[in-house]
Amino acid sequence: MHVSKQATSFYDLGPEQVLQAVESLGFACDGHQLALNSYENRVYQVGIEDGEAVVAKFYRPKRWSDAAILEEHAFTLELEALEIPVVPPLLIDGDSLFHFGTHRFSLYPLKAGRAPDLECKEHLEQLGRFIARIHALGATADFEHRPQLNVQTFGDDSYEFLMENGFIPPELEKAYETLAEDLLDAVEQIFDAIKPQYIRLHGDGHPGNILWKHNAPYILDFDDARMGPAIQDLWMFLSGDRNQMMATLDTLLTAYSQFHDFDARELMLIEPLRTLRMMHHAAWLARRWDDPAFKRAFPWFNTQQYWEDHILTLKEQASAMQEEPLQWQ
Repeated sequence: MHVSKQATSFYDLGPEQVLQAVESLGFACDGHQLALNSYENRVYQVGIEDGEAVVAKFYRPKRWSDAAILEEHAFTLELEALEIPVVPPLLIDGDSLFHFGTHRFSLYPLKAGRAPDLECKEHLEQLGRFIARIHALGATADFEHRPQLNVQTFGDDSYEFLMENGFIPPELEKAYETLAEDLLDAVEQIFDAIKPQYIRLHGDGHPGNILWKHNAPYILDFDDARMGPAIQDLWMFLSGDRNQMMATLDTLLTAYSQFHDFDARELMLIEPLRTLRMMHHAAWLARRWDDPAFKRAFPWFNTQQYWEDHILTLKEQASAMQEEPLQWQ
């Protein structure tokens, strides 16, 4: 796979370049720097002399256009104006996206906190209310430069990439091909039957993107923001057996419905969306396999065992999609 000079520069991004980029915006760095847990982009906590540390986010080349990045920024700034606890980028002379050499980057305020307690009813209620308020704004307009989360973008494109680029071991190709095509047909039928409303979403709503501090959440990282069904920002907070998931869902949606209507038919999309996420994740790793950071972080990927386990998990999803969906009210 050909690696561009821009990509090589991104892979080789070092501490000195990070400090130079931040200082190019008029900040005086104190030399302290910490790489934060991010693989899609490069993200660093940077100390500032006589000031609060900032978070510098360097965007992976060719993933998003400048217009798509700025559209995400504008969405989070709108949400902040409504006093929804998101973390938008810092505005410097009215701008939020900057260039340094071949790199594009933004700065964010540093937020600290702990993970949400998903067994705490109060935490779930607050999450439900704030996600509903995000969706209430999200439903008022469409993204112009960001894609939809649908069967094509998350499922078909992922399947085709893996098959066309030789990631599936030859002896597993037929099994994967048959299973993936059957799953995608089933997912598409469910989407077609429901015809969900597509709204602007966070897009990657899971506990890792929530920080809790002073009895309130911060909702982080809108990098995956896109158009999609509302349930996408809710289903990853569900865990445990069916009864536990139903109880969590009831708490989330009862609070959610105080601020935005929820179409209960979208509960039929939970297992299809889980299936699409699994397929998309496998292809995401494959698409990034030329990045040395991915080989270090995911040494188990692209092994015989990985693909055997992936196929087994997809078979389990085929069964899960045949089961009665979760219910609410």
